[in-house]
Amino acid sequence: MLTNQTTAQWRERDAAHHWHPQSDMKEVNAHGSRIITRAEGVYIHDSDGNKILDGMAGLWCVMVGYGRKEIRDAVAKQMDELPYYNLFFQCSHPPATQLAEKIASLTPPGMSKIFFTGSGSESNDTALRLVRTYWAVQGKPEKTIIIGRRNGYHGSTLAGVTLGGMKAMHEQGGPLVPDIAHIDQPYWYDEGGDLSPEEFGLKAARALEAEIDRLGENRVAAFIAEPIQGAGGVIIPPSTYWPEVKRILREREILFIADEVICGFGRTGEWWGSTSFDLQPDVLCMAKGLTSGYLPMGAVAVADHVSETMYEKAGEFTHGFTYSGHPAACAAALANIAILEGEDLVGKARRELAPYLKEKWGALADHPVVGDASTFGMLGKLELTPDKASRKRFAKPGRIGGWTRNRSIANGLVMRAVRDSMIISPPLSITKAEIDEMAAKALKTLDELHRHVKETGEI
Repeated sequence: MLTNQTTAQWRERDAAHHWHPQSDMKEVNAHGSRIITRAEGVYIHDSDGNKILDGMAGLWCVMVGYGRKEIRDAVAKQMDELPYYNLFFQCSHPPATQLAEKIASLTPPGMSKIFFTGSGSESNDTALRLVRTYWAVQGKPEKTIIIGRRNGYHGSTLAGVTLGGMKAMHEQGGPLVPDIAHIDQPYWYDEGGDLSPEEFGLKAARALEAEIDRLGENRVAAFIAEPIQGAGGVIIPPSTYWPEVKRILREREILFIADEVICGFGRTGEWWGSTSFDLQPDVLCMAKGLTSGYLPMGAVAVADHVSETMYEKAGEFTHGFTYSGHPAACAAALANIAILEGEDLVGKARRELAPYLKEKWGALADHPVVGDASTFGMLGKLELTPDKASRKRFAKPGRIGGWTRNRSIANGLVMRAVRDSMIISPPLSITKAEIDEMAAKALKTLDELHRHVKETGEI
């Protein structure tokens, strides 16, 4: 299929019919799509023959790397046995049962029930309906408000967009779901001002307390947050943030929804970001790393005290999806988790790769256009700045980031631009030599950016 098509031909066909997600299609078609044709390990290849190190693991999700035949074979075998059946009407099938057991064995203690979805967005939608129903069946139907964070990301469905706090997404497709509030994010680099990170972490956490008091604890159902904000720009909270949030929630009758769509399955060096920060969620949403992106799938793990209440009092929970627990997706997830466990990829990430990434990536902080080079587990970011001392941003947010992203790909490395932050999230299967390559290509790109800034005078 690929051998007789040029890049120009693929681009023409793509522009004729394909509407890309999260894209300005006028801009996409003006420049032409980047046509990705194959992948193996930590590398993708495009239709022009370029080999590119995928520093984003697809979209945060390809934990075990590309081309794992174990997953392909498990899916093919399942397709032969049972390609599809639904989980409605008192039905189940072995792959869903096995996967629910396996996930429950990996989640934080006291979370033994698993609800299957098709994506992270669907998982967060499920969490919204779940926590509101949980309070309603206990005679507290007024507890409907869910507090999220500005610049948090919880998906692209209407509920996911509303739970998230991204202004540009709120401006399209309204009106939004009611009874969702937002507080400031724990983003010290951009918003900490003269406070130390520790002081700012406490301030950001206590915004939750103030919002609960403003709204009334009797109205607030839950707080939803990513352990580390991913799409917001790999925002690693100061060390004081999560302990203070835990205190605030512990003292109140409010549930905690952990959005682990990005942080789950080893991304932080533990199976869950919640474990990395000693959190105990009532609801835990997952997707991406569940199948390493080989097939679409999500899930929601539910704390026993929540599921027991729902089982006992809710009757039918009128919620679910045609593809909940799809047999082939379950097979992919089981094979993916078997690789993560069998090759100890989460343990190796924690013990070996994360410290090595921290060293190599952290060295980029010395570059003239880098204000911060931080990592947490297998997540990393570069905060681009024309003035390191003041943490000043470039005058036109996003333009420098977009320029840098394009140069990075030309240099053989996928980094994602979030405004003027460059972020990475490589596969857990990456080697130290490939981390060296990633850091070297990032450095080359930063050197080119520095020259570009000096030549153009852009600040």
